[in-house]
Amino acid sequence: MTTGSDFRRARFVVSYRGTAFHGAAESPGVRTVIGDLRSACEQIFGSPIDLTLAGRTDAGVHAVGQVISCDIPIDADPDDLAHRLSRMCGPDIAVRSGEWAEDDFSARFSASSRSYRYHLWNARVGNPLLNDLTWHIPQNLNLEHMNEAARAVIGQHDFSSFCRAPDPAPDGSPMSLVRTVLSAGWNAGDPEQLVTFDITGMAFCHQMVRSLVGTMVDVGLGRFKPSEMANILEAKDRQQAGRVAPPQGLVLMKVGYDRTSSRDSVQ
Repeated sequence: MTTGSDFRRARFVVSYRGTAFHGAAESPGVRTVIGDLRSACEQIFGSPIDLTLAGRTDAGVHAVGQVISCDIPIDADPDDLAHRLSRMCGPDIAVRSGEWAEDDFSARFSASSRSYRYHLWNARVGNPLLNDLTWHIPQNLNLEHMNEAARAVIGQHDFSSFCRAPDPAPDGSPMSLVRTVLSAGWNAGDPEQLVTFDITGMAFCHQMVRSLVGTMVDVGLGRFKPSEMANILEAKDRQQAGRVAPPQGLVLMKVGYDRTSSRDSVQ
């Protein structure tokens, strides 16, 4: 991030419809959430601005409460900047709020938790209005069995069975896939065909939530027994888990921060 007495750290809460983007993090040659926001910021300030995401989301994944931090000129108004960015980047992106932050605040490294919600449309016939926001499952699902499977992942585990293998560390050592899940559970929605999965963890590895959802859907369809979830975790083998759920049903809902203030848990 830019440093110096003429700049100050700010943070923003951002929502976006992921359908239009090749992910949140910047990637050369494709449209991304950060790319659009950075371009707009640089158009406003006339100088380079580096943005930090609380959580990288894949292509097609949405957000309600993504958090972004950056250093902006000290004479800027973060709340006014949020409104300007929303006008420039809408309708696919909305910057819901902006405020000054502590000098050492990082949207990514200061975060203590991240909450995601996955949406299923569980009905014989699909819903065209929700095609890019849900995963359509036409067969009946056993939510009781899916919740039993969800309880098995709460706590600290090695989630190698549910994550895409990361690149090794710079020294060649393997990256740890041990993560802590604080809560996880399925609920029938309103309307009842809209089924949701909510999960909160300290951090997640690549495709972890979508892999968990896909495997639990297979539990709900009877392809796995609920008791097998613990065995899949223990196997530390991606081949033992079920399919990866498609991205369009996933939403980053909230990012939590340790520091206590009315806005330190944003959604």
